[in-house]
Amino acid sequence: MFVIQQNISLKDYSNFKIGGKARYFLEVKSVNDILEGVRKWRETDIESNFQRKYFVLGGGTNVLFNDAGFDGLVIKNSIDEIRMEEDLLVVGAGVLMSKLLDYCVENSLSGLEWAGGLPGTVGGAVRGNAGAYRGETKDKIVEVDSVNLDTLEQKTRTYDQCQFDYRTSIFKTTAANEVITYIKFKLTKGKKEEIESLIEDKKTKRKLRHPLEYPNVGSIFKNVPIGKFTKEQIKQLSQYVKDDPFAVIPTAKINFLAGLSGKRVGDAKLSEKHTNFIVNLGNAKAEDVKKLIEIIIKVVREKFGIELEPEVMFVD
Repeated sequence: MFVIQQNISLKDYSNFKIGGKARYFLEVKSVNDILEGVRKWRETDIESNFQRKYFVLGGGTNVLFNDAGFDGLVIKNSIDEIRMEEDLLVVGAGVLMSKLLDYCVENSLSGLEWAGGLPGTVGGAVRGNAGAYRGETKDKIVEVDSVNLDTLEQKTRTYDQCQFDYRTSIFKTTAANEVITYIKFKLTKGKKEEIESLIEDKKTKRKLRHPLEYPNVGSIFKNVPIGKFTKEQIKQLSQYVKDDPFAVIPTAKINFLAGLSGKRVGDAKLSEKHTNFIVNLGNAKAEDVKKLIEIIIKVVREKFGIELEPEVMFVD
């Protein structure tokens, strides 16, 4: 049963612990909740619905909410179901990646070990084609179901129709008005102990390398393909090249070499531990984070002649 709430603090739903209030807030746990909830909202808020302003929220691990809040409807996707359909694993978009990986371990399903320690929901990972350690969310996807929030039409897309690319998909571009509901994965049977060991290894690496002691939303910028650099720069930076899953220079290294480690605006700070993470030292505002991002982009542009591309989503 859905309930449309008003004036809900988005700070409580953000890993950054930043943000004002949502004028309307709807948590959905089924496709029917989405359909009926959006219809109800349109009846409730006729004036705002003229523009139909909404935002789909997953785990809040890759978003920066405005200090003034969101003057529309925030849809919290909590479709939290995992089941097998023949040889496919069907996962609700609101399932946390940690829960999905626990399921994979218990059922000896291999293919997502790279995601050990990845925060957020499966739907969010699909939308942004999250990846790490040479793996990407798209790698094991067969189909993705969604609902168009303008028309309330339900749609199923094949892998090819999802238009996956580096840290993006159709759900981030031309189908940004859709909410992902279910994802079908094709995983393989493996040995439980090996799967668990690989996942735990990734978790350990994240804990060692990431500033998880502070509120943050992960990598702020995409890594930079080596094709963006000059031949001379590539020669100088060759020791830092890694596969992600193609050849890139990690933005953390670029920021470090640009002398940005520890750069701070208010309580927003570029971490010394991982220089592609901005952390909230306690009372950071969205404007602090945005100003710091602008400074980083400007400095890197001046030093390397490249334009960093933010990975975080700005919600105004």
